[in-house]
Amino acid sequence: MNTTRQVEWYEKHEPVAIAGQESLYVQLIEALVSERPLTGKKYRQIMRQFARQGLPWLSKDQVLHVYHTLCQTGWLTFNPDIPTHLQMKPTRTQSGVTVVTVLTKPYPCPGKCIFCPTDIRMPKSYLHDEPGAQRAERHQFDPYAQTAARIHALERIGHPAEKIELLILGGTWSSYRRDYQEWFVKRCLDAMNGTDSATLAEAQAQNATGKRRNVGLVIETRPDHIDAEELRWLRYLGVTKVQIGIQSMDDHILAINKRGHNVASVRRAMRLLRLAGFKIHAHWMPNLLGATPESDIADFARLWEDPAIRPDELKIYPCMLLENAELYAYWQRGEYRPYTEEEVLDVLVACKAQVPPYVRLNRIIRDIPTNNVVQGIKKANLRQVAQQRMKAQGLTCQCIRCREIRRQQVQREDLALRVFTYETDATTEHFLSFETAESRLAGFLRLSFPHPDQPHPLPELTGHAMIREVHIYGPALPLGEDSQGEAQHMGLGSELIAKAKEMARAAGYQRLAVISAIGTRQYYARHGFQMDGLYMTVDL
Repeated sequence: MNTTRQVEWYEKHEPVAIAGQESLYVQLIEALVSERPLTGKKYRQIMRQFARQGLPWLSKDQVLHVYHTLCQTGWLTFNPDIPTHLQMKPTRTQSGVTVVTVLTKPYPCPGKCIFCPTDIRMPKSYLHDEPGAQRAERHQFDPYAQTAARIHALERIGHPAEKIELLILGGTWSSYRRDYQEWFVKRCLDAMNGTDSATLAEAQAQNATGKRRNVGLVIETRPDHIDAEELRWLRYLGVTKVQIGIQSMDDHILAINKRGHNVASVRRAMRLLRLAGFKIHAHWMPNLLGATPESDIADFARLWEDPAIRPDELKIYPCMLLENAELYAYWQRGEYRPYTEEEVLDVLVACKAQVPPYVRLNRIIRDIPTNNVVQGIKKANLRQVAQQRMKAQGLTCQCIRCREIRRQQVQREDLALRVFTYETDATTEHFLSFETAESRLAGFLRLSFPHPDQPHPLPELTGHAMIREVHIYGPALPLGEDSQGEAQHMGLGSELIAKAKEMARAAGYQRLAVISAIGTRQYYARHGFQMDGLYMTVDL
């Protein structure tokens, strides 16, 4: 953080009176900085110690303000590592971007899934006491208010919010009226831009060069809602990633759980999304009606064995028995049994051990308050417990999230460029990555070569290679700020793009397209890409 950014942060926050006690506050900061990691327990112990000496009990937000005040007044020399260390939940931005989640208004869902809870106050599948749902309800589901409040809250606890991945949740996005969808996205961008716009196009144009840029736009929908027309509409909105509910790879399981689609529709949706360059974030659910731990482990393997599937990211959501879901009646009749904690952990360990290195396993449990769960798993830290069990069994998870470099500082000479290639039913996928000798991941690029004999759902992309994602890890750095050993802003993205161009040219492609977010257009323009309809392209 340079001096200008430090002053901007300082001016946004409520002052904490420290006059006359600067020396004691310096000791407090030094005590907090000495604890690595700074756990909640250690934080409370240190605050209790200094409260006995007459200081007020400070929140993390207030501690950050005190630190900046001491730097402003010359009591301390600013060190960009310290605000990061003092942040509340630093993991929120250690993947290189700041995620802002908003919810759509309650709206009827076309699905009739028996495992899905119904809460009339919320979009389908969400409960009113989930953290994100509570925030949305406080703001009456207004997209501008939700986005602005979330940005403000993140900045107050020290997170940069200049590169924002906007995650729009709530029911089935594709079933909402399109005028509502367009208005919703526009208002989210207005909140990032800090100004009202007349049209979506105007909001997008402002955001492309704004201070807070949208570097990724994510929606969630169903496989049976994906066709060529939907692909075009999503690109018009600026969508770059689609969360899609697979739930199971077994037609019988899908049918008795009233999912409303079959595996064939999943294959078709994945093929269309991949050819159109979208990043595919799938949801999969063990412990559905009719499943067993053994059948779930076999079902999970089909996600990778079937070349039509093979998503880029995955959430594992063990089915939770909730009183306001139809599945509850099946349980009451003795027709359904939730897995025990041991059974769930056995499934998760077996599944994590199967995940390929090109996949990011984002979650392995829904963020549902456990007081809503009637019977079954109630632990919120399943990932941690599963990882401990894997370590005890000599197993490792190779997923992206487990290998992210996070806050580890590296130099370019510490990293090697690797290429992992795999086939899908419509493309050849190349996962280009910069990794340390210990396979820690600093950045990657997804390069897709469509099969020549595969009809393209968007004819203008016929014959184009496609960059579906470029992602550099490490703490999210503000736009224009130089790397101090963080993976971001080290030039890794430029090297990956150059390599992608080289590989596409060698494979005989004359043009390379990229599915650019609104806020990354300038970045790709610096690499020769130009707007060409719904995508950016470059001649090879």
